[in-house]
Amino acid sequence: MKETTSHLIGGEKVPSTGDEGIPVTNPSNGDQIGSIPVGTEEDAARAVAAARAALPVWSRTPAAERAVLVKEAARKMRGHAREIAELVTLEMGKTVDDALGGVEAGIGTLEQYAELGPLHRGQSLNGNYEAADMMVHEPHGVAAVVVPWNDPIAIACGYIGAALVTGNTVVYKPSEKTPLSAVWLATMFDGLPAGVLNLLLGDERVGRPLVAHEDVDLVLFTGSVPVGREILGIAGQGLKKAVVELGGKDPMIVDRGVEPAWAAGEAAVGCFANAGQICTSVERIYVHEEVAEEFLKNLTARAETLRVGDGFDPDSEMGPIVDEGQRGLIHRHVTEAVEAGATLLSGGELPDGPGSFYPPTVLTGVRAGMSVVDEETFGPVAAVEVVRSFDEALEKANETVYGLAAAVLTPDGANAQRAWRELRAGTVKINAVFGGAPGGAASPKKASGLGFGYGPELLDEVTTTKVVHHTAPPRNA
Repeated sequence: MKETTSHLIGGEKVPSTGDEGIPVTNPSNGDQIGSIPVGTEEDAARAVAAARAALPVWSRTPAAERAVLVKEAARKMRGHAREIAELVTLEMGKTVDDALGGVEAGIGTLEQYAELGPLHRGQSLNGNYEAADMMVHEPHGVAAVVVPWNDPIAIACGYIGAALVTGNTVVYKPSEKTPLSAVWLATMFDGLPAGVLNLLLGDERVGRPLVAHEDVDLVLFTGSVPVGREILGIAGQGLKKAVVELGGKDPMIVDRGVEPAWAAGEAAVGCFANAGQICTSVERIYVHEEVAEEFLKNLTARAETLRVGDGFDPDSEMGPIVDEGQRGLIHRHVTEAVEAGATLLSGGELPDGPGSFYPPTVLTGVRAGMSVVDEETFGPVAAVEVVRSFDEALEKANETVYGLAAAVLTPDGANAQRAWRELRAGTVKINAVFGGAPGGAASPKKASGLGFGYGPELLDEVTTTKVVHHTAPPRNA
């Protein structure tokens, strides 16, 4: 399958003003499945102009009517969920079931914001009897939505849904690694007025001028720390609002007294789901010495039996790494750790054959100072350090520049309480690696980001607050 795509600007397919293209490849075999334009500064300017032109009417559209149109896009997505998921699998490799879960999460997020948007309310203030005083929410204006490749539909739907229901218009720039599914997503919003949602394709050559454009009022970004810092710098220069969710080096603590096989199963999910390519994947494990031997035995066994293959193979439990560049980084972290004294219990070798596959890998004897401990690996690697106490585990878990999430497995209620109080992370999960009630919104700590990237609080992020004091003029004598 090969597909050539173009930008969607002002409700129309628009070719790029540049001549260059970017191939889109299937990481399971390296085959080219399509291509996109690089995108230029002029393309970015056209997309922003279309969003700006649509803003006056869209921002004045009643919130309930905006919500109906967003919900209609979610309904259309539901009818094409499998097709969109298969495109995600083609582009970045995750299994179709995993990709379908991301699409369904995106649909649910759109529906959630369609419900919450009309309910987003301001406050009344206690002023003089003759006056009305209030705080009201208004859209920022034009929002640049820049999203990554690892869960492209779910993340995009969150930002797009929240921005649209509150009256912002959007320029949506997906990763150049997963643009074909983004085109499908954008077409699901064809019921919106022209220019309310625009799709801009390409890499950083179009992303930078988009974020820097003087008519962009809000930037919503999920991605790497270096790019996030650059975006914050650009936004700061323009004094525009930016919400960024960045990388993590999430720890898991395995306390004494836990059942080792269960803990190993949780760790395997945390480390190997989506080939470790999740912002909140477990990247560091601190296991108490009393349970370490059985834990490592079970974790290694799970790594060795996990079925790795093409995401379309129903027997596959884990797909490939998104591309050769990311696979090379993962392998460098592993080999450097072994050279520095870590012990390889499973995996760690580049497989023969096509595709950017990497085996589930278990390392023990890791320590601070190794890249596999200090830097984001974003791959299927369980980096394990044995500790002597829960205190030591907490201390080591906090020894990082990141603060996205953390997981703690413990039967001790006091230790659980200490963990969520003392771990410097936006999300702390006790006795589970993933999951949680809907609507939970975390604010990342340290280098992992700024602002609420999801949940009801995202509606506050994508709006500004205006204070209004309204009183009558003096009466004639």
